[in-house]
Amino acid sequence: ASNLSRESQIIAANIDQALLVITIRMPVTHVEFIDRFLATAEAYRIPSVLIINKTDLYDNADMEQALRIKSVYGEIGYRVIMISATEDTDLTLLEEMLRDKTTLISGNSGVGKTTLLNRLNPSLSLKTAPLSDYHEQGKHITTFPEMHPLPGGGYIIDTPGIRGFGVIDFDRREIYHFFPEIFSLSAGCKFHNCLHLDEPGCAVREAVSRNEVEWWRYKSYLSMLLEDNEKYR
Repeated sequence: ASNLSRESQIIAANIDQALLVITIRMPVTHVEFIDRFLATAEAYRIPSVLIINKTDLYDNADMEQALRIKSVYGEIGYRVIMISATEDTDLTLLEEMLRDKTTLISGNSGVGKTTLLNRLNPSLSLKTAPLSDYHEQGKHITTFPEMHPLPGGGYIIDTPGIRGFGVIDFDRREIYHFFPEIFSLSAGCKFHNCLHLDEPGCAVREAVSRNEVEWWRYKSYLSMLLEDNEKYR
């Protein structure tokens, strides 16, 4: 089984949901980062929501990409909300979702997480760093998880990335359990211990070749399966 440190288990036990704030550009959030975050939340059995932010800055191509992400992850069963943290669009929806819950919020630097937190609780007055013109990556302002109360009840735990969940050692034979669409297909594999790599009679690889599983999700799965665990601890 995946080994969770005692401390991580305590943090995870107190989290009702995890929000990942992503952006299509300025900066780009890579799908592998999204998938890694979602898989880690699945391992902790924490429901996740994707927040696509900065929609006010998107051109048609960006919007198309945002809707594609919304549709792919929505089909898997994740809730995806599109917002602009600087405008009132959908903020009420978000406030309702957070009310009386303890929510972990995460995202790469520069995705507008801090602006969003300040909108949700103006008394926080958290610092935002201007995006660097060089590589459009904001400086990491949050370096360790911080807990903020919400005016409508509940708390937000602000964390800089996947590490916010604490240390998790994935058992490589179980990684596919944390990709819901791959897990549900795995029942059709010829071998019960199929890792969906190159085994004969693999229902998952067949589904990928028929475009029934999004190729980038399968690629994220492979990258987690084949890499050195140390990198993500």
